[in-house]
Amino acid sequence: MATILVVDDELGIRALLSEILSDEGHTIELAENAAQARAVRERMRPDLVLLDIWMPDVDGITLLKEWGGAGLLTMPVIMMSGHGTIDTAVEATKFGAIAFLEKPITLQKLLRAVEQSLVKAAPRPAPAVGLPSSYSRSNELTPQYVAPSSHNVMPQSSLPSAGLASEQSFELDRPLREARDAFEKSYFEFHLAKENGSMTRVAEKTGLERTHLYRKLKQLGVDLSRNKRGAGI
Repeated sequence: MATILVVDDELGIRALLSEILSDEGHTIELAENAAQARAVRERMRPDLVLLDIWMPDVDGITLLKEWGGAGLLTMPVIMMSGHGTIDTAVEATKFGAIAFLEKPITLQKLLRAVEQSLVKAAPRPAPAVGLPSSYSRSNELTPQYVAPSSHNVMPQSSLPSAGLASEQSFELDRPLREARDAFEKSYFEFHLAKENGSMTRVAEKTGLERTHLYRKLKQLGVDLSRNKRGAGI
């Protein structure tokens, strides 16, 4: 996962972006102005910067130019603005920004821009040794299911590294509510493990609002702590 610096003078936006990106497994550093952003950039090298254009002391474009002129633009920068124009976006790109997001920023656009920026910035991995040319990593991550028998349902997954049990049975000789709860618990545990504990992605996969999802998991007694990615997330 990446270390992302969020620079915005609005507390609400910093808090929201921090929550969403932390939930995705990233480490978040926050700055409310250019001075704080400079300090964070000097103290560490973030993998990505989300930079607001309109700030009270030094605007984002000026800070972007400053970093570029000093040779400090070693990380991708996504510019953000609630009053942006085509000219602003072009100017930001001209001075080194990799993308431009217009506020209010939708969840899908944010995650897509962050993912694409990190992919562009990441070095290409060395090819795996000893794997046939037809091998695809996507095959390794695709869950497989066996057909249900007359007495139980046994989903099998090829995701042991994600902490999923290779076999899970459900006793059907029980009250409907208990059987349904047991299935739903395993269903959500499967998706939590598959998405490495990302509540945002699980909500998207299952079609539930995050608040409803949290309430549902608590009701089912799902242990969220073991699905969190990394310490402090």
